[in-house]
Order: sequence, then C-alpha cells, then structure tokens
Amino acid sequence: MALDTILLLALIGVIAGMLSGLVGVGGGIVMVPLLIYLLGFNQHQAQGTSLTVLVVPVTAAAVYNYYKEGYIDWRYAAIIALFFVVGGYFGSKMAISIDQKMLKKIFAVVLLFVAGKMLFSKA
Repeated sequence: MALDTILLLALIGVIAGMLSGLVGVGGGIVMVPLLIYLLGFNQHQAQGTSLTVLVVPVTAAAVYNYYKEGYIDWRYAAIIALFFVVGGYFGSKMAISIDQKMLKKIFAVVLLFVAGKMLFSKA
C-alpha cells in the first residue's frame, strides 16, 4: 500500500473519529463520502469498509468520556444495539442487491433528509 493512501486513510480515520466524538457521526456520514471521493471507492465498497471499521470498538475512548459525565443510558443503548444488528443484516442484504447508482442516490436523499430535519427543527 502506498504511503499517500495510508495518509489518506489516516486522515479519514481522524476526521471520522473527531466528528464521532464531537457530534456523534462518523461512519456513513463521514467515512462513506470520503472513501468515495478521496480513494475512488464505489458506494458498495465505501459502505462495506465503513461498517467494517465499526465492528471493533473504535469509539470506546469516546464512550468512556461520555460515560464519565453520565451521558449514557445503557438500557437504551443495549436495545438499540440489538436491533441495529438485525437492521444492519437486512439492510446490507438489500444494499448489495441495489445498483450502485441508485444506492448512491438513496444515500444522498437520506443525508439531505436528516440534514434538513436538523437544520429546520425548532429544538
């Protein structure tokens, strides 16, 4: 692997990690677009790689900081995690059967919807 590729991967990791710790995003919202535009991944490769990064406890240090301040509801997190596994399994089965161009459009619409909802909400 070339040094410039390693540096780009490190940059993606730092950006995704910082935004994950700062505002709770990092996987799909940050890593997927960066893998596509900086490293030329297709949508399926970017999504698969982003999910693979999250298999190991990459956010453990950030979770610890939030835990120390009392900002984690472990019961809610456990239920979400359990069903995240179920949803992730079925979602990935659907994604790999969708054409990359369509998948990219679906991804973009999801990002726009979430951004719009957050931007224009009153809370």
